[in-house]
Parts: sequence; structure tokens; C-alpha cells
Amino acid sequence: MYNHYFGFTEHPFSISPDPRFLYMSEMHQDALAHLNYGVSADGCIILLTGEVGTGKTTICRCFLDQIDRRVDVAVILNPRFRAIELLAAICDEFLVPVDGTMTTVKHYIDRLNRFLLKAHAQNRRCILIIDEAQNLAKDVLEMVRLLTNLETSKRKLLKIFLLGQSELSTMLAQPDMTQINQRITGRFHLQGLQPSEVDGYIKQRIAVAGGGSDRQLFDAGSIRQIHRLSGGIPRVINTICDRSLLGAYADEKNMVNTAIVKKAAREVFPQEPSAKTAGLRIGLICAAVLACFVIIVLWFGTAMDYFTFN
Repeated sequence: MYNHYFGFTEHPFSISPDPRFLYMSEMHQDALAHLNYGVSADGCIILLTGEVGTGKTTICRCFLDQIDRRVDVAVILNPRFRAIELLAAICDEFLVPVDGTMTTVKHYIDRLNRFLLKAHAQNRRCILIIDEAQNLAKDVLEMVRLLTNLETSKRKLLKIFLLGQSELSTMLAQPDMTQINQRITGRFHLQGLQPSEVDGYIKQRIAVAGGGSDRQLFDAGSIRQIHRLSGGIPRVINTICDRSLLGAYADEKNMVNTAIVKKAAREVFPQEPSAKTAGLRIGLICAAVLACFVIIVLWFGTAMDYFTFN
């Protein structure tokens, strides 16, 4: 709606994980380097965690765009599988032919191992990426661990990248997860952007969307307010900026200010009840409790009179 008004060629604050819009803060550069190193390193499992909206999936897309052609990749986006279903999905991703009448765990692993050995003989590497890995059941995580046993005498045949929210680290730290936890050879945790990075993040997205590299659509106060409200989480920044630009367009403003951001935030975030509303609710609850108490007392008195009379 506001794209033509501000001269954008595309939507600048979409929440889709488009790697062209990835803002390479120092933290995101480290995360990407962490993934790239995991392809060539001798480790088993690489872990990338972060809060919702910090850019894990976008970094993964950027990583896949840069990956060497000699690397075969299997990507699992929805890991709510049983163990055997995960094996079937991995074979599908690697285009491993599987006899439909033989669908046991052993059959899938044998076929997958044969494929990995062939790739190794051709000097190709194979990686498995599981996004939203915090949704993996414990028995499925155990299957992931067993896949790290596919190896030659010198090298692991399959590198596994687990991407997930912070609770994934908590889950892997549990005592019954010790075996898979010990196989993790690289860990990185994404956090929100620093206050000084939010301005660069917003400008970079505006530039990619065709708004110009030097375009200043948010004043300094609005940027501080956006960081305070979002905690530096890119997805939340996008939502606030999108609604703020819509507000500026509606008000026929050429720049977003603090007042517009605050109004946008009220439209985006669920509002806490005001003190007046909360007080009214408490008063109504107290009145209802008192009314119930009076009814009970009156009923009890009437009942006593009845039994006394009889």
C-alpha cells in the first residue's frame, strides 16, 4: 500500500526469510561462518539456536546460497516425525531410491549408508539440516545421534546441522540427552541486534527494496523506540517498521517519528489492561463474591427457620 508512496520496488519489511535482505551484523557474520566451518570440519553435529525471529532461517538460506556444488544437502523444515518417518524424509531429500515394500529402520539406514559411501568415494560431502529442531521428539533425536555413526575409518559421512529455538539447548542439556549432546562439536546462539545496529538494519532493508542507500525514513528517536519495543529481534523490527510506514503514509508524512512508532506498537502488540480497567474488573469480582456470600447467608438463615419451625 505504501510502496508507491515511498518509492519502493518491493516490500521492505516482509517477514519472509529472503537472504537478500539479511543484515550482516557482527553476530550474523559469526553465525554464518560457524555454519560454513561446520561443512569442512571433522565434527558431527552443529547447533544454531536463537529466539524466535532472530534470523536463524534467513542465515540458513544465505548459507545454502553460498554452499559448494560438491556438497549434497538434505533440508528438513518440519521435523514433527517419528524416527522412521525422519529416515524416509532424509532419503527423499537425498533422492535415495527405496523399495516401497521394505520400509524398516534398517532398510532405510542401509540405503542411506550406501548413498553416503558412494558420495564419499566421489569426494562429495553430505549435510543434513533440520530446522525447528526443538520440535524433535527424544526418540527421533536418538535416531539423529545414530546417524552420526555412519562413518569411514577417517571421516564422518554425514554432517548434521540443528537449527532451533533456545529450548533446544535446554532439551539437549538433560541427563538422558548426554550421548547426543557430546556429539555437538559447534554451538552458536543468536540474540537481538544492538541499539547501534538497528539503524543500519532498517537502512539496509530500505535500500534493498529500492528506497535508496542514503534514504532516511526513520528519525533517531523512532529508531531508539523501535529497539526498545523489539528488543532488537529482526522479525519484530520488521513488523513495527511495516506498520509505522503505513501510519506515515496515512498521515502523509515523509518520515517516521516516535509518535508514529508508538501508535504502530499499540496496533501490533496486545495491550495490557489499563489501571482503570483493571480496577473495574477487581471491583466487579469483589461485588460478585459479596453477592454470593449474602445469598448463602440468607439461604442458610431461611433453612434454619424452616427446620426450627418443623
